[in-house]
Order: sequence, then structure tokens, then C-alpha cells
Amino acid sequence: MLNKIEHLGIAIKNLETSDHLFAKLIGTEPYKQESVEREGVKTSFFMVGDSKIELLEATNEESPIAKFIEKKGEGIHHIAFAVDDIFAEITRLKAEGFVFISEVPKDGADNKLVVFLHPKSTNGVLVELCQEKP
Repeated sequence: MLNKIEHLGIAIKNLETSDHLFAKLIGTEPYKQESVEREGVKTSFFMVGDSKIELLEATNEESPIAKFIEKKGEGIHHIAFAVDDIFAEITRLKAEGFVFISEVPKDGADNKLVVFLHPKSTNGVLVELCQEKP
């Protein structure tokens, strides 16, 4: 079962510029920055109540974020939902007819296991499921 909106992922061109912008908007500095080399991305996280904003900057031209920005420009990239058991959710959602980009969870930013549903099965929205790693 989906517990809450864990974060909104926003594709941006420049992390430093966007960190400054969102710090002014939200009224606080990011609580964490990290690179996910495997995905070719640098991230920055802001807390907003019980949810988060994740800014995503591509570190190379082959990054999914670089391709997204080239095609659509900066903006909301995905919505992430927190789950208690990512494997059970994959099974449940597959049975409901949803299609996954990959059915194997991988290490993501912010100490999470993550998996993405294909936007073709979610009305054009990239959906991420994330589970806190032990």
C-alpha cells in the first residue's frame, strides 16, 4: 500500500542556482545533497512538512534527467510514494496491470530502494516507489 507522497522529483539544469531558488521559496536550506553516479545525477533534498522536494541535475548527457530536460525542459520529473514493502507493491501493482520500467528495485538517493512504473501505464506520469533501506 502506498503510504504517502515521499517526494516530488524536479529536473533542473543547475543545482546551485536551483538550490538557492528553492531555499528562498521554502524558507530553509536543503538537508542533503548527493550524487547517484549510476543514474548520472546530482540531487538535493528539501523538507516540506512530511514530504520532500528532490532537485535533480544531470551529470552527463546520457543521464535520464538530461534526456528529460532536452525533451520537456525543466520541471516536475516524477512523483514518489513511500511504501513499507517494495516487493509486495511490485507484485500488487503488476497484478493490477501496471507496467514497470524495471521490476528489480535498486539503490536510490536518500537511503532508499527504488523502482519506477512506466508512464505509459500511469497516464503519462513517472511514478517511483521508494522504501527506506534498513
